[in-house]
Amino acid sequence: MSAGDQASALREQRVTEEVVASFTTVSDQRFGQVMTSLVEHLHAFARDVRLTQQEWDTAIAFLTETGQISSETRQEFILLSDVLGLSMLTVGINAPARPQVTESTVFGPFFVHGSPHIELGGNLAEGVSGKPCRVHGRVRGVSGEPIPNARVEIWEADDDGFYDVQYDGAQLQGRAHLFTAEDGAYDFWSVQPAAYPIPHDGPVGRLLARAGRSPMRPAHIHYLVSAPGYRTLITHIFVAGDEHLDSDAVFGVKPSLIVEFIEHPPHDHSGPTPPGVPIDQPWAEVQFDIVLDEAASPPDEQPTVIN
Repeated sequence: MSAGDQASALREQRVTEEVVASFTTVSDQRFGQVMTSLVEHLHAFARDVRLTQQEWDTAIAFLTETGQISSETRQEFILLSDVLGLSMLTVGINAPARPQVTESTVFGPFFVHGSPHIELGGNLAEGVSGKPCRVHGRVRGVSGEPIPNARVEIWEADDDGFYDVQYDGAQLQGRAHLFTAEDGAYDFWSVQPAAYPIPHDGPVGRLLARAGRSPMRPAHIHYLVSAPGYRTLITHIFVAGDEHLDSDAVFGVKPSLIVEFIEHPPHDHSGPTPPGVPIDQPWAEVQFDIVLDEAASPPDEQPTVIN
């Protein structure tokens, strides 16, 4: 290394050291740890790729636009985290180690607080287009004990691949919450989910296009399951056979979450029927049992979400 190169390297290192030193007096140790590591890794990235001024300007413009396009119903920063795999990495870091526990996956940008409550066997998809689908199962703990009164929150897209919040002025549809029975059973009607693209008309979409990546997500239903004394679970179920299972834009697919949706012919009344929806067309059924881990201390809280 030449004398000039050595001088440049020392100058760059001094910048990093000065910034790191600015966080050494913070009273919150965890904050100091996170910010120190962030600065060190961020500076190391810039040195590694020899970041140009033009590239830095482009990155700032990209992040600015990401914030500007975000709204109450669209969170572009969550999409960015998702397509870079940071969301799934964070899920993996924080997931329980017990193999018998239902696996978690990404939260996604379309959760809404204040979903309507439905009774067991109710229909959350009234007014939503798609094939009627019955979803049922049991919620239990790792020892097999049923978990009564667990809150099961569900949301999904319609068969055109859109969530209710993506329609101007639409009411809440395709989402609801219910509570499990004494034996841990849950049961609801919806529509069979369809594959859809994540919003790709903004900066994240351009990033995917530049990388030659698809914006498609395989068909899925979102779950958020919580109960006192247990860790809150955020997960999906995916439709077996979907063509996008191996190329999910947000890397959220796990084999244990892929389930078979059983097809029933029209007028098959072998089981419950959806309230207010005559079964005069093909319909589907899926069973998905959920195992929750014991809560950490202090007990988990429902995540704070910015939509």
